[in-house]
Amino acid sequence: MLSKPTVFVTRKLPDAVHDRLNRDYVADLNPDDKLYGADEILERARYADAILPCHTEHFTEDLVAALPDCVRIVANFSVGVDHCDLEAFRARGIVVTNTPDVLSDATAETAMLLMLGAARRAGEGERMMRDGSWKDWSPAFMVGTAITGKTLGIIGMGRVGQTLAQRARGFDMNILYYNRSRLSPELEQGARYCATLDELLPACDVLSLNCPATPETRGFFDAARMKQLPAGAIVINTARGALIDEPALIEALKSGHIAAAGLDVYVTEPGGNTDIAALPNTFLLPHIGSANRETRDAMGFRALDNMDAYFSGAPPGDRVA
Repeated sequence: MLSKPTVFVTRKLPDAVHDRLNRDYVADLNPDDKLYGADEILERARYADAILPCHTEHFTEDLVAALPDCVRIVANFSVGVDHCDLEAFRARGIVVTNTPDVLSDATAETAMLLMLGAARRAGEGERMMRDGSWKDWSPAFMVGTAITGKTLGIIGMGRVGQTLAQRARGFDMNILYYNRSRLSPELEQGARYCATLDELLPACDVLSLNCPATPETRGFFDAARMKQLPAGAIVINTARGALIDEPALIEALKSGHIAAAGLDVYVTEPGGNTDIAALPNTFLLPHIGSANRETRDAMGFRALDNMDAYFSGAPPGDRVA
């Protein structure tokens, strides 16, 4: 009888995912949800055929080079893979997969939450209710901005961007998008393609970042790009914090050129940016875009599907390296 592959699981995963891991693999779990550093990852991987990590583990070139030869696949519990040096994995011949599709709805829901929260000053209002500072009401009190009928610009019209566009149509929003390539009319569903950011940004009442963090996109949303937005625009980010030049965003929020920002991701995680958090015109979440039970189960099952395929001799469906 063939022995089961051994899987090193770096973080605590949903119970249903643990059950399947224990059934089909020799699972080295992390029930205390400890965050492992590079040395601990190497120690735990000594006898692992596979690693099932999250975006909290950073597989640098040096770490990948030091992984033991027994590791054959890294099946990420995430759709983003900017925490992995993919070229280093390719050089080692280690397969890398991710979990696309299954979190599109959850992330789009979070983008809508951020959009509404930022536009309607929900963060300010929530803090006011908790600290007891709500003392009066008038027609001028806590006036925000409507999103119904406004123009939403989406940078990155992949699965999440397309799902966000569908949700935003429920608010009668006009959809513009910028993408590496234009979508088919069936996928556009009436959204207007902008061939350049110079065309997109000046037309946006709300801008949503939905593209991956790559060497080309890191910090691309800088002071110059922010100035291209019309005064009073709202910025939403559910993709990766590295896309935004945070000091430039702080200045744009302080000046009012950007009226408000709704953020779920930050350059530094965990922790975020205390200077952003100090601003009243922000609505902030702690990277919980995919955090519902259904989605987290589905992410784990998708990672396991990729491992199942690999160890059965079939190509994993979500291979990225």
